[in-house]
Amino acid sequence: MNDDSPADAANLHSPSYRLAVLDQDFLLGDSMRGVRFQLEYAKPEEHLRNWGVRSTIVVFGSARVKEDGPGRQAFWYKEARSFGAIASQRGGALIHNRSVRDNVIATGGGPGIMEAANRGAADVGAPSIGFNITLPHEQAPNPYSTPELTFRFHYFAMRKMHLAMRANALVIFPGGFGTLDELFEILTLRQTGKAPPLPTVLFDRGYWRSVINFESLLEHGMVSEEDRKLVHFAESAEEIWQTLIDNGLVAHES
Repeated sequence: MNDDSPADAANLHSPSYRLAVLDQDFLLGDSMRGVRFQLEYAKPEEHLRNWGVRSTIVVFGSARVKEDGPGRQAFWYKEARSFGAIASQRGGALIHNRSVRDNVIATGGGPGIMEAANRGAADVGAPSIGFNITLPHEQAPNPYSTPELTFRFHYFAMRKMHLAMRANALVIFPGGFGTLDELFEILTLRQTGKAPPLPTVLFDRGYWRSVINFESLLEHGMVSEEDRKLVHFAESAEEIWQTLIDNGLVAHES
């Protein structure tokens, strides 16, 4: 029987005959969810290692903030951009006679505050990371994260893991549900000892105190005084940097 026979054609075109690694229907099936988790861990990990990224400073904040937005939005954007530049220059993201990069700016990769922080790093010629997520209403990555360090995730859990696992510090600009989710995820990991010490700075005390009544949590016994000390505040990009240094961030001058 030759290769052109109808029987052989049926076998050759059967889904079961496809190489597993090339079978998209199989790879996207329920039974391969664990493998997809592994792939979403392994791919960014390989790229980050190739770029020598040892540690990051994670910047969160609203995707809705505009560079020329109303109220304090323009100020928030400007200071996030300034902080991205300061941290990249002073933290160790620019390699000079070193084999690793430290305190590389990492964001969720989208617009708004994320764009501003990535843009600040780009302003000084430093790499930065964008950990994007696939959403029902597609969000394109901002143009300022380093292309080779711009990733896209399906699973929020794996994205959060990558955001947290190299973080030396966390900087939170004003934001909504997503920003609050990321903030409290990290605070819970710190409170329970599941994450190592890392300074956490909230930008614009007035905004955050209007959104979260930290004192009330303390008064009602929902958190301890030590828990309350996990959060610091700053009002400028320079103050963010100094607060991080004062609370344990180790800078590796580029």
